Amino acid sequence: MTGDAGLFDDEGHLKIIDRAKDVGKLANGAIFAPNYIENKLKFFQYIKEAVAFGDSREMVCAFINIDIGAVGNWAERRGIAYSGYTDLAAKAEIYGLIQECIEQVNSELLGEGALADSQIHRFLILHKELDPDDDELTRTRKVRRNFVAEKYAVLIDALYSGKSSQFIETAVKFEDGRQGKVAADLQIRI
Repeated sequence: MTGDAGLFDDEGHLKIIDRAKDVGKLANGAIFAPNYIENKLKFFQYIKEAVAFGDSREMVCAFINIDIGAVGNWAERRGIAYSGYTDLAAKAEIYGLIQECIEQVNSELLGEGALADSQIHRFLILHKELDPDDDELTRTRKVRRNFVAEKYAVLIDALYSGKSSQFIETAVKFEDGRQGKVAADLQIRI
């Protein structure tokens, strides 16, 4: 009646996992609740945004947006120099930091019965922050999942084809109305 999807846990408590319209299934028939996975990832201070993919696919993959403030502070405390978001997001140390977060989420998902198959198998850190000005987020900062999937289809293909990296050039709109491009060779981690 509410439009929400949920599961009963081992103790009989109802756990709301996502909007019913967003819940899908992996190729093996297991439940795939992207918002549930994304919210688990965003619980970490280093992850500002996450977009999970997996509906009708063999495995779950994800895009990650780092939180420039939290990750920047982490990097500075370790003497890691960077020149901006794109540079910081590409650093091996940052990939290691985010991989630790993902491994912790995967460990939690493993113990969640029907959602155990929703562990993230491959991920990348986006070269730019998702932005309402680029139509990737709503003004209330909710991910426009279908738009992001279409805009970054080449990255999704790279995640699922087994590539270890993918070059991308993305058009961006600045707050003052100017337009530009951001390009990067994104690493893909297992």
